[in-house]
Amino acid sequence: MSLNERISKVIEYSKLSSSEFADEIDVQRSSISHITSGRNKPSLEFIIKIKSRFPEILWDWLVNGDGEMLKSDLPESENILENESAEEKTKPTSLPDLFTMMNDDDFGIEDKESVEIPAQRESIISHRSTVEEKISDSQPLQKTNDEVINQIVENQTNKIKRIVLFYKNGKFESFEP
Repeated sequence: MSLNERISKVIEYSKLSSSEFADEIDVQRSSISHITSGRNKPSLEFIIKIKSRFPEILWDWLVNGDGEMLKSDLPESENILENESAEEKTKPTSLPDLFTMMNDDDFGIEDKESVEIPAQRESIISHRSTVEEKISDSQPLQKTNDEVINQIVENQTNKIKRIVLFYKNGKFESFEP
């Protein structure tokens, strides 16, 4: 059975349509179509997304086609070994998580001494001044003669180094005085 056929079998197992399956494993819908039709081969990232969403599917079967598809289809001796390693993985190594804390009878109850009530702060809002500011013109309609003369003098002190003309067909010409 090819990898593409095994992925089709996973889609059947999920009991989802191809587009729902794509949304479920967070891939583009077109990639599912291309893979199941045999046009493309799935990437490692694609296979990892399937495995992370469906952890009951065995790696050996998904990648190589070896063995059974599901962990529950394993013989009892192999299933026991899988369960023991899964239990070891789920044992907390540091702090308990939220769900183990919820089973604790004292969950959500804190000592009154350790509870600090934060002091309320009032926001300081500055009051708008009642005096309206006079709005000055931001753009004068006409430049004064002095401004025009200063601009001409500035342009004369700057010297042209190069002129480049760009044409629509992609060509250009460069002129240096």
